[in-house]
Amino acid sequence: MKSLGNGVDRRGFLTVGAIGGLGLSLGDYFRMQAAHAAEGEPAREGVAKSVIYIYLPGGYAHQETFDPKPFAPAEYRGPLGSIETVLPGVRFGEVLPHTAKIADKLAICRSMTHGEAAHERGTHNMFTGYRPSPALQYPSFGSVISHEFGPRENLPPYVCIPGQPNEFAGSGYLSSAYSAFSLGSDPADPNFRVRDLNLPTGIDAARFDKRRRMLDVVNAHFRDKEKSDSLDALDSFYQRAYGLISSAKAQEAFDLKKESDEIKNEYGKNQAGMRMLLARRLVESGVRFVTLTYGGWDHHDNIAGAMRGQAPAFDQGFATLIRDLDRRGLLASTLVCVGTEFGRTPKINPTAGRDHWPKVFSIVMAGGGIKGGIVYGSSNATASEPEDDPLTVEDWATTIYDRLGINARKELMAPGARPIEIVDGGQVRPQLIV
Repeated sequence: MKSLGNGVDRRGFLTVGAIGGLGLSLGDYFRMQAAHAAEGEPAREGVAKSVIYIYLPGGYAHQETFDPKPFAPAEYRGPLGSIETVLPGVRFGEVLPHTAKIADKLAICRSMTHGEAAHERGTHNMFTGYRPSPALQYPSFGSVISHEFGPRENLPPYVCIPGQPNEFAGSGYLSSAYSAFSLGSDPADPNFRVRDLNLPTGIDAARFDKRRRMLDVVNAHFRDKEKSDSLDALDSFYQRAYGLISSAKAQEAFDLKKESDEIKNEYGKNQAGMRMLLARRLVESGVRFVTLTYGGWDHHDNIAGAMRGQAPAFDQGFATLIRDLDRRGLLASTLVCVGTEFGRTPKINPTAGRDHWPKVFSIVMAGGGIKGGIVYGSSNATASEPEDDPLTVEDWATTIYDRLGINARKELMAPGARPIEIVDGGQVRPQLIV
């Protein structure tokens, strides 16, 4: 990158912020997105246009949420009760009364299974669709989708709320161009501002416009001197970065002040509610994949108190998100998934909690070409292993990709020109799809 003679290179005129702490300017980000998107044919868009992945880290207990066992012995049943849902014969844990009322919109998967009992390894599974490997870091769902489709409506294709939650939510062996756009602050914060979409201190609109004009002068200088067509292509990506920063639509997508107090109260003015409300705004505006996290669900002790303290905000926000997407006509094209790294042990432990248990657990899906009002698979009477239709991580991931129009058998190039399938060996589960 050549200097302009005053210690500032062409990129220096353009750097307004950094993407996700990676040191990438917005111009770098869009340039790399387009360069790598040219590597192969883009995927076709499927039934689902966007995904909201709600991840509850720590491993929520399936017995206290989506798969209660009211007739099991007390040491298996646990300290909490269960409630009816709108689906005949289907019960949820007592901490999910709002979600019970929208169960007819959900696919409740009670037979999810894998073999990883450590948090990091289970999290890797649930963000990549792959078992961990010491030889290769696999890309997250969001990064694969970013690679396959690229930006839409001049918005980042992959956003994490409030930030990238773990290393496995990153781009893996793909270019860092496909990393998530992280907000930098929590939407529940009264002073919430999105990093990189706000001009830094000392840069007002007039100065921002001046920088844009300076870019034109710099481009003309290099174009006359070097006669390089590649400069035109390079500069177009920086112009897109400027477009994102100055775009009223992009600003609005992240602006929760546009939402009424009524809708905020419906979601809940808390971390869970505001994160889910922002996720809805983002997919409505064109973001392809949103990951949001809420809480900590590693309840080794006092599971009753922990669930009663944490679940209500999730319950209210999630049920409202599904209703809100539905009434706006977005649920059919937005695949919503609630997941975690594993389940909890069948028996309550001596400290009134449950420990790690990957043999069987529950996830929930809705919208985006997924059947609503169904229970897929089951666990046995003590919620200790799948009873029927075990759902593997690979099959779950392949089904998600299928709904987006991505062939999970497609090979991407890992370092060393090694072709790697997006998902290794997964099959679409027809019982889950419309």
